Amino acid sequence: MPEQVNAKRLVLVTGPSGAGRTTAIRALEDMGYEAIDNLPLSLLPRLLDGDVPDTPLALGIDVRNRDFSTAALIDAIDRLGGAAPVPMQVLYLDARADVLVRRFSETRRRHPLAPAEDPDMGIAREFDLLGPIRARADVLIDTSEMSPHDLRAELEHWFGPQGRGQLSVTVQSFSYKRGLPRGLDMVLDCRFLRNPYWDERLRGLDGRDAQVQAYVAADDRFAGFRDRVIDLTELLLPAYEAEGKAYLAIGFGCTGGQHRSVTMAETLAAALAEAGWQVSIRHRELERRGLLGQPGGPQEEGRQPGKGDGRR
Repeated sequence: MPEQVNAKRLVLVTGPSGAGRTTAIRALEDMGYEAIDNLPLSLLPRLLDGDVPDTPLALGIDVRNRDFSTAALIDAIDRLGGAAPVPMQVLYLDARADVLVRRFSETRRRHPLAPAEDPDMGIAREFDLLGPIRARADVLIDTSEMSPHDLRAELEHWFGPQGRGQLSVTVQSFSYKRGLPRGLDMVLDCRFLRNPYWDERLRGLDGRDAQVQAYVAADDRFAGFRDRVIDLTELLLPAYEAEGKAYLAIGFGCTGGQHRSVTMAETLAAALAEAGWQVSIRHRELERRGLLGQPGGPQEEGRQPGKGDGRR
């Protein structure tokens, strides 16, 4: 029998075909979740009507769903995020296009969006279709270099029984122009810091670059802000963990979501990882502009700084 997990929990599992969604659904089921795959979106609200479920739910949703559309899934996420009787998370399983092509080639499966064409055509279509949903993910896992065993271990950390996993922290950067990201627990405004945008040498770079970080850090107010944010976070995290909170999302916002907020997100994430916390980083605007994964930048949005050093 699986150990008891938090019954008041709903996980929507999605992502491109071949990225590991079926493996994830089975792993969550082994952890004690009631798993339902390919549930029609129109049935989601009806499933959650009435009494709070006695067991946690894992719902698999992808392009094969009968009434699937990007707009319908985003609408369901927005409605459930504010009205669901249980805490909801969107788990997005991703992988590089070349890895997905290889997996389809090895299994000789047809891609659901290109049944009579090469898999790479379907993969490209699916990436376009799922891009807005990927941006809404609460937990994003890149399975490109993962074995099924590795994926199960990662899911065990994020969604396993209480007492086995520990508090997971996501640190995000964003632009106030596009609104607050969904599901943030703490929001900190970086717009008072000096803005690298006004330096032509730095305008095209972002807060992952050492030059940009040095420019922001040269603001007389930066060190005090950084130290107080780290102190506050390190004070609060053990308290949230003691209360049984499984995950915490911290957001840093600035005007464009490219320089100051990214710098602070990288700074806090590195400090927390060094202190032993399990941390992932997300940069919403960099992903939207296609800047993630470029040389010198992170290989994947949602990466974990100091992977292997965080709490397990």
